[in-house]
Amino acid sequence: MTDTIWARLVPELTCASVTDSMRFYCDLLGFQVLYERPENGFVYLCLGTAQIMLEEEHSDAWTVGSLDRPLGRGINFQIEVDAIQPIHDRLRLASIALFREPNEVWYRQDEVEHGQIEMLVQDPDGYLLRLTELLGTRTVSRV
Repeated sequence: MTDTIWARLVPELTCASVTDSMRFYCDLLGFQVLYERPENGFVYLCLGTAQIMLEEEHSDAWTVGSLDRPLGRGINFQIEVDAIQPIHDRLRLASIALFREPNEVWYRQDEVEHGQIEMLVQDPDGYLLRLTELLGTRTVSRV
């Protein structure tokens, strides 16, 4: 673990079941466990350089309001992956409904566009995840 580069911003998501969430993130999306504290219902996961913490709901949690389902309304987490298709295949085999099917999109930054294939899916607690496979850049076309 000494080689791990810890991200400077890591979301910690409250979940109903760490076991169910770990199964989703690890088995279907491809995350790996960096460490866990099962006695506290906590796990720290990574996928490449993306990192996320999951904590099971409990009475001493740092919640600032009621946890109505789906959780995470008003936010989506972009997670860069090497390839969308294998994840899409695993989600389909697990009968997980997608929020949005894979789609090629281009986002402008000044005179350059950044391309990606993106797919949106909700985790077991309703957090919206935008998985992206980078396609590269191109010059903005002027019509």
